[in-house]
Amino acid sequence: MNKKLMALVGAVSLSAFGTAHACEISARVSVVGNEFPAIQTVGAGAEACTGAEVTTNLTSEHQKINVPGMQGNPAEYTSAIVANSSIVALMNEDVIRPLDDLVAKHGSALNPNQVIKVDGKIMAVAFMANAQHLMYRKDVLSDLGIDVPTTYEEMLAAAEKIRSAGVMKNPVGGAYAAGWNLAQEFNNMFLGYGGAHFESGSANPNVSSKAGIDALNMMKSLSEYMNPDFLTHDSNATNAEYRAGNIALLNMWGSRAASQTTAEGVTDAVKNGHAVAGPMTVGGGSTAASTLWWDGWTVAKNVSDAEAEATFIAMMNGIRPSMMEDEAIRTQAVWLIDGYTPTDAAIGVFEAAKMGTTPYPMLPYMGLLHTALGAELPDFMQGKESAEQALADVEAAYIAAAKEKGFLN
Repeated sequence: MNKKLMALVGAVSLSAFGTAHACEISARVSVVGNEFPAIQTVGAGAEACTGAEVTTNLTSEHQKINVPGMQGNPAEYTSAIVANSSIVALMNEDVIRPLDDLVAKHGSALNPNQVIKVDGKIMAVAFMANAQHLMYRKDVLSDLGIDVPTTYEEMLAAAEKIRSAGVMKNPVGGAYAAGWNLAQEFNNMFLGYGGAHFESGSANPNVSSKAGIDALNMMKSLSEYMNPDFLTHDSNATNAEYRAGNIALLNMWGSRAASQTTAEGVTDAVKNGHAVAGPMTVGGGSTAASTLWWDGWTVAKNVSDAEAEATFIAMMNGIRPSMMEDEAIRTQAVWLIDGYTPTDAAIGVFEAAKMGTTPYPMLPYMGLLHTALGAELPDFMQGKESAEQALADVEAAYIAAAKEKGFLN
């Protein structure tokens, strides 16, 4: 496993988890998270525990329901599966508990670098790395004599050539759904142009800048080669388009790479033509227009100690090293689990690490900016306002939210 990858995703080690925990629990466990295959596997591992009920709600709507579902007393969910970004909202709302006591009791075999610490406290246990990178149809590019794009400018040129040849009308795919997804695509492009989300050492926003304007203009150019309904297309919808053979180029999560050829409904042409590459750059820069991520799980604060302990035990069972003996599971993700060896599907994430891709900012106020971006950028993407106005609206919305939360005066 690439050591640089481990450092970049938040110092999560591949050292052994040690002997798998016996999974007998005595209190309820309820898990909320995303619905892609790797997380479904983790959820199934938790559900395999006996002695008490274990339920999972794995849905694309997880980011809308995990905070409300953990705010009750008792919380509806005892665990939320999260990433760099989504853990911030849970911490801001004070709905997850430090795991130091549970790690001490049930995680003696864990390497300290396998845990995610915030302000010196263990707040999550990570199990996989992720990044968005290029996926493409090698057969389509080869037939038209197109080199694999390494920049977004090259992607635009390739898209025009594919369209002009009459091969595909809308050859580019992107998770541009209004809200979280669109904001994340902006984050990628903004960092690629050398942007910094905040003024140095402060919570003051810094997206209304040349890098921000350039990022939006590139996103608008790319959208001209996408399905006209791109603002409704999240990762699931975009991947469905790709698997159906309707698009040839997309920036997609590495965690979805393997399933592009195995999911129900995928065409033979896609099975045979699917390929992955690292993240692209943009604007003549050398910084990847992407972000590096970890995915892991948390434990709710507003549950009994017995439920918290049961949850920790069950979730450890969901990431046990013996899972890596199953080839189908091993190919689902870039696992941060002992026994994992990289597969072809992991190439994109490893390339992201080699390129020094910027980790998603795990700052307490980043979630507020992400939300503002997702709410304010659709008007620009629909041609209703300028890039300058959209970014001014983003900063105004963020500043209002940051003041309300006490991050700004």
